[in-house]
Amino acid sequence: MASLRPIDLFRGWPAPDLIPVDSLKEAAVTALSNKAISDAGFGYGPDEGYFPLRENIARWLTQFYAPPEAITASRICITGGASQNLASILQVFTDPLQTKQIWLVEPTYHLVFRSFEDAGFHGRMRGIPEDECGMDVHTLERALEEFSHANDDKESHGSYTGKPDRPYRKIYEHVIYCVPTFSNPSGTTMTRSRREELVQVARKFNALVICDDVYDFLAWTETPSSNPIGPSIQRLVNIDRTLDGGPADAFGNVVSNGSFSKLLGPGCRVGWAEGSDTFIYGLSQAGQTKSGGAPSQLMSTFINEMLETNTLQEHISTKLVPDGHRRYSLMISAIRKCLTPLAVTFSPDPERTTLTGGYYVWVKLPIPLDANQVCREAIDTQNIELGNGGLFSVPGGDSRDADLHRSLRLCFMWEDDEHLVEGINRLATIIGTLLDSEQNHPCV
Repeated sequence: MASLRPIDLFRGWPAPDLIPVDSLKEAAVTALSNKAISDAGFGYGPDEGYFPLRENIARWLTQFYAPPEAITASRICITGGASQNLASILQVFTDPLQTKQIWLVEPTYHLVFRSFEDAGFHGRMRGIPEDECGMDVHTLERALEEFSHANDDKESHGSYTGKPDRPYRKIYEHVIYCVPTFSNPSGTTMTRSRREELVQVARKFNALVICDDVYDFLAWTETPSSNPIGPSIQRLVNIDRTLDGGPADAFGNVVSNGSFSKLLGPGCRVGWAEGSDTFIYGLSQAGQTKSGGAPSQLMSTFINEMLETNTLQEHISTKLVPDGHRRYSLMISAIRKCLTPLAVTFSPDPERTTLTGGYYVWVKLPIPLDANQVCREAIDTQNIELGNGGLFSVPGGDSRDADLHRSLRLCFMWEDDEHLVEGINRLATIIGTLLDSEQNHPCV
């Protein structure tokens, strides 16, 4: 193994050659050369974030998603990225003494668990399975009903709460977390009907749906400018805005988490949240923002320059989407050639769905192999890092889904073309060797 170059198919970062360094440098020079912009950038900034960026994001999202109603700056606040903003959402809109449970699609993004634990929800997370259409909303609704009935008679905390009442705050009874489009880790995209059902369930049970909409711009379509997540499917936050006349109160039941981490580079630490005007104002009142100022204020001025000049949009359409599509196609081709003869299956499969994109391919190992075994062999014998499917299981849950423990998440956006293919070849060697060993086992 010592002679083998390490290959990382686990890391979910954009490769260095996908980061528009020169464009960011030019935007930074432009922003810092204008005293009015640089003065704003070096300040604490308004609670909701740098206003020109909020305006430009609103216009960009309106153009991209083509929602029934135009998105306004009042529905946008600037964040320090999707993960930082998740923590802020939980700080403002949940209370461990009032918010009852966290519901997550399973498999789910594995690094999100600690954010919920830090907010006081250790042991109060439950996974809801998904199929090719996304989260199984009927299972979610039944689970919520059963949970409500089981907890109706439990002792309440009376009038005591962990957080004071504030006019900008609403405490939701439940939180539902998902990555609706090109999900991490499975690559699944939730259908329009499921999205509508999910919004209805959230309203019924006073739940907040937190959507990580971080992969939406990376869709592999015939024309890079087209958007399959636009009018035909729509984001959950758009559906909540209009379904059945709109939400029951001013806060709504969905917040969209956006980020430039997968588009420009995670070190930028800039993202945005979209929700109702009332929700967004409340989110901007988080204590860390009131004290520390708007997140990533200076970098926000740089990214705003890229949106103003259309540089960011061009980078996505002329670099990220074509390169991502090529990398995805290379990985799929290698999987078909090397892994499917070994009874490995994968999703999303471009022969079965037109909705492909994002960062990941989700592969299922043949019985009797399991992910722990394959991942150990990958490190020990082939110097490959793989995403163990068990990582994406909700901790402390009652999942019986054995498929998670014989699944792997493979990222195609970090390694270059040559090493993507080599990585799949090495993985095939591991699986083939293990299958031969199982067949030759004296107990078989």
